[in-house]
Amino acid sequence: MTNTAPTILARARAEQRHTLTEAEGLQILAEAGVRVPQQVLLDGPAALRAEHLPPGTKVVVKVVAHDILHKTELGGVKIVDNRLEAVAEVLADMHARLAPHYAVSGYSLNECIEYERAFGHEFLVGLRWTEDFGATLSLACGGVAAEYLAGQLRPGHELSVFSPELTAEFDLASNAVAQFATQPWRQQPALLPEASLRALLDKLLTLARQRMPAELIEIEINPLVISRAGELIALDSVVRLPERPYLTEPPQRPLHKLAKLLAPASMAVMGVSEKGGPGRTILQNILAQGFDPAALTVIKPGLATLDGVACVADVSALPAPVDLLVLIVPAAQVPAVLGEVITQGKAQAVIVIPGGLEEKAGTEQLVARMQQALLAARASPDQGPLINGGNCLGVRSLPGRFNTLFIPGEKLPFSAGPESPLALISQSGAFAITRLNQFHHVNPRYCITLGNQSDLTVGDYLSQLQHDPAIEVFAVYVEGFKELDGLKFLRAARAITASGRKVILYRAGRTQEGAQASSSHTASIAGNAAVTRELARGCGVMLAETITDFEALIGLHLALGRRALRGRRLAAVSNAGFECVSMADNLGPFQLAHFSAATEARLKQVFASERLTELVDVGNPLDLTPMCGDAGYEAVIAGVLADPGVDLALVGVVPLTPALKTLGAAALEPDAIATRWIRLLQGQPKPCIAVIDGGSIYDELARLLEAGGVPTFRRADRALRALRLSV
Repeated sequence: MTNTAPTILARARAEQRHTLTEAEGLQILAEAGVRVPQQVLLDGPAALRAEHLPPGTKVVVKVVAHDILHKTELGGVKIVDNRLEAVAEVLADMHARLAPHYAVSGYSLNECIEYERAFGHEFLVGLRWTEDFGATLSLACGGVAAEYLAGQLRPGHELSVFSPELTAEFDLASNAVAQFATQPWRQQPALLPEASLRALLDKLLTLARQRMPAELIEIEINPLVISRAGELIALDSVVRLPERPYLTEPPQRPLHKLAKLLAPASMAVMGVSEKGGPGRTILQNILAQGFDPAALTVIKPGLATLDGVACVADVSALPAPVDLLVLIVPAAQVPAVLGEVITQGKAQAVIVIPGGLEEKAGTEQLVARMQQALLAARASPDQGPLINGGNCLGVRSLPGRFNTLFIPGEKLPFSAGPESPLALISQSGAFAITRLNQFHHVNPRYCITLGNQSDLTVGDYLSQLQHDPAIEVFAVYVEGFKELDGLKFLRAARAITASGRKVILYRAGRTQEGAQASSSHTASIAGNAAVTRELARGCGVMLAETITDFEALIGLHLALGRRALRGRRLAAVSNAGFECVSMADNLGPFQLAHFSAATEARLKQVFASERLTELVDVGNPLDLTPMCGDAGYEAVIAGVLADPGVDLALVGVVPLTPALKTLGAAALEPDAIATRWIRLLQGQPKPCIAVIDGGSIYDELARLLEAGGVPTFRRADRALRALRLSV
């Protein structure tokens, strides 16, 4: 192994190869400090000599060919007795079968590593350059049954993914194969010190930093084994080289102009019809949101005013550049209009509403014209406008006092209450508005729909909005990240979660079928869902697995605010036995807290005052029975939250009991359970989650609690699922 990595890579490039041979790949790994088997390379069977045989009773004979990635299936790997005649026979057979059909450059004689072929002894390790996240390092179960075993493990336990850019330390706590290998089991010692595995992963991350993506875009080691001597040894490798240049940093855009888009001092709208339609709806929504008509212009020939707003004939007639231009013109007109806007400097930001530019076949030339104009603008001192869209529903901004969502107000009523500390960032406009329509009491600070991300991306918005202290919850729906935008998203998400705020992500296109559907909808390529999941989790992002989860997490964390989930010791309370059992059955990572003696004494006093002593014992879950009234509930909630051994409380109210004021005007009275609960939680640092398990006649009770800042669910298992996804 005298060739160095630069020599190997230079030779492969000179030969216009995009893969390395296994022998070359193992040399790359050896130079990076990874232990590989001793190896001798032969040009052909005739070159075999006795001195070439490695030590040991067995030898592994392999074909060397850059166009054979899976040698075992082709009979290109054989383990034979370490005798000259046995090796010669195998070499002759391989040469006869494979050399006529593949680019065979020789054969290798390899040290035979003794190891156990069983779960926990074999790893699959992959370095891969991904378009959305850059370099990634994955660790999973290896060997010939790698795919089967990974499919049998729960998501989040089958794979760990790390990034050279984002990884501060290797979290292996949930990785099933890593835990099996590095932890003692049933009084048996660990197979491998955890430090050894971490050291190897660190070497691979260093290799990624040094050589990706300019020289390498993928290295797969399968298997990486634990030898009987307790060493980690890479037995096989597949290495791919880049076929084109890749970005190493996300594209730079003049993001300081995003303030002009989200809080413009002046606006113009183009594509408004007197007869109605999306353009007229957008104009009316902008005015209804409170934007100053004097700072708004409609670009429409033949009219002096429309809806009290001044009109001009075309873009060039705008009396002064505007901060934000909204385009609702047909897709075919967009490139020409944008070209005019760019060359004349008429807008700092543009929202492009129409679809059909990227998701429809035959529009490639239109898209190319638009991108060429934008690229030219980026090279100018002004850098041109920022563009949101196309194929987007629009943007609603409370700080900007405008709403360009083309949905009539009566179809999409927003809460008239105070601003909610929520930014909803969504590729899909329909997803955004249908989710928000579920939250009657939520008035988001921003609702941003991006569509195709022709210019502005999910990562752009998150990287800028992270600096807005008025946002506590960032809820993101994405079907596909643009090149390296996933990395930009994660950088911002890590900073947001480190500040104590929340990022919720629904990653669509997680299956092959879902990826195809998202591509047809927004022309975005969906990346590897498991990689997204693991990298996002490592940055503190909460992953919603379903749309219901997404809504539940938004509601939970808007209500919790800065009441963080700092521990997992749970107090479970209900007035129904079945609900107590349901809570205990669905704890997940939470543990039922042990109440202190002081808390037990306090609860017994409550039972006595409520005449429950003969019915209720102190326990956790705590079954209050249907006999507990409003005052008793308040006292119990206050008591369990005051216990230093309790981190959070989950309190169920089956509202049908006559003992509680839960219906109509009675539910609003000062001594009713809802008003008591809301008062109690004001200033309370510990999370307390409500469950109102009843029919639609109790919807108003649930809404009352939600509006009062009490996180409220309609089923105990749903509440615990949302809590599990939050930790």
